[in-house]
Amino acid sequence: MIINEAKLKELLKRKGITKSALCEKVGISSRTIAKISKGEDINDNVVGKILAFLDADFDDILEANHILQTLQKEKMLKLGGGLYHETQIKLTYNSNHIEGSKLTEDQTRYIFETKTLGELPANIQLDDVIETNNHFRCIDYVIDFATAELTVTLIKNLHHFLKEGTEQSKTYGAGQYKVAPNTVGGIETTPPEDVAKKMKELLDWYNSLKKVTFENIVEFHYRFETIHPFQDGNGRVGRLIAFKECLKNNIVPFYIDDANKWLYYRGLKEWNNERNYLIETCRFGQDLYKQILDYFRIRY
Repeated sequence: MIINEAKLKELLKRKGITKSALCEKVGISSRTIAKISKGEDINDNVVGKILAFLDADFDDILEANHILQTLQKEKMLKLGGGLYHETQIKLTYNSNHIEGSKLTEDQTRYIFETKTLGELPANIQLDDVIETNNHFRCIDYVIDFATAELTVTLIKNLHHFLKEGTEQSKTYGAGQYKVAPNTVGGIETTPPEDVAKKMKELLDWYNSLKKVTFENIVEFHYRFETIHPFQDGNGRVGRLIAFKECLKNNIVPFYIDDANKWLYYRGLKEWNNERNYLIETCRFGQDLYKQILDYFRIRY
């Protein structure tokens, strides 16, 4: 979470508390205060301790990124039935279903809400269940590290969390770059031996942007998918990255509805001829997420 230093100073001033006293009473270091001054991410537990000591609410000290703050708050409080809850289900069901999962949205919801399987049809593969539970963990990771710089380590961690415990991970590993050529929607991708170089080039370009736009995030997604750095799971990891970067840059996130997967694949395939195919498909996905935000009355 990002603490607004000016808001914190004003709150401390009103309560007659110094930064040194805050550190002593809450048990935080001067390094944490320095991170606040630099606008860096602060651990959820530390934020919770500061809020409790100051008898303050999230809005009193956090930067005004209402979507991210709501997700962080509801996740930390383990609040059901809200934006965090619905985000987990919508993103997980649609992203997995695009990749062939046989679990329905109701079954995905049941697994998230009860942490059990219930009675599943015989055609459901074990990996579908494992990857559903793993995807919930990936979304938690994205929320926790939403403001962190996008790095190879972060991307590999997402893949590791997604594929851990699956049959394929036993052959190709989780969080490891691919060892054999692959394709996406009939498109040739980067050869295995060139993946590390291409990923570095992609991240160097993206992290050099002074201000990230919606279109930049969509372009990153296209370029990531054409590299297809992992043996499997690239689509889901790519969409998780896009969600993270929208949260980081205070842009309304998007998710690709399973019903629109062919428009999504067309957008990837035709990017070099007509970029708007993919951009507009992602814009529609943004409208879908706005409907959820509107229902829960979250400002954006």
